[in-house]
Amino acid sequence: MLTVHHLGKSQSERIVWLCEELGIPYELKHTARDGVTMLAPADYKALHPIGSAPVIIDGDLVLAESGAIVEYIIAKHGNGRLALPASHPDFASYLYWLHFANGTLQANMGRLMILNRLKLADDNPILMGTKARVDRAFDLINARTGEADYLAGKEFTAADIMMGFSLTTMRYFQPYDIARCPNVVKYLARIGARPAYRRAMEKGDPGMALLLT
Repeated sequence: MLTVHHLGKSQSERIVWLCEELGIPYELKHTARDGVTMLAPADYKALHPIGSAPVIIDGDLVLAESGAIVEYIIAKHGNGRLALPASHPDFASYLYWLHFANGTLQANMGRLMILNRLKLADDNPILMGTKARVDRAFDLINARTGEADYLAGKEFTAADIMMGFSLTTMRYFQPYDIARCPNVVKYLARIGARPAYRRAMEKGDPGMALLLT
């Protein structure tokens, strides 16, 4: 049985959502963040040397890093579903947006979160540059979701699952005025209406308000 170790309000929600979309059997082990530090407790950090969420266990395998886990589960348990083959006309778009989530958007939102905690002056050039990169990333997503229903094109794929956390729950840690991106708001309504998404969020973070707007 595949075991998904989910840390509340974390990138591991991607893995719960993926499993629900694929309809594969899995055991969900939920861990709450420390009420004071909001960090993962020691027993979660002990699961993998990187000490962060998500983590899965599949037989003797212990695997971290959400992007790697998504690709592993699709290949190993999902028969390739929610990925696009190289022969598909939208293959390149699928790859781009699959990696854009953590490679560009999540990375820059994380940097901005840290910079904001340093209480820098508003005109600090590093802060201003990072804010601009975050805006540019959101602008790209807004443009893409204005021309296609999903990031890869017409089909819902793992690229949407990867991006979902960064556009929603990540805003608990780094607020962003999503209203400036009307196409993204419409896109979030589409993915937020998916039954598998609703099941995943209720199982992983029951009662948490979903930042879909």
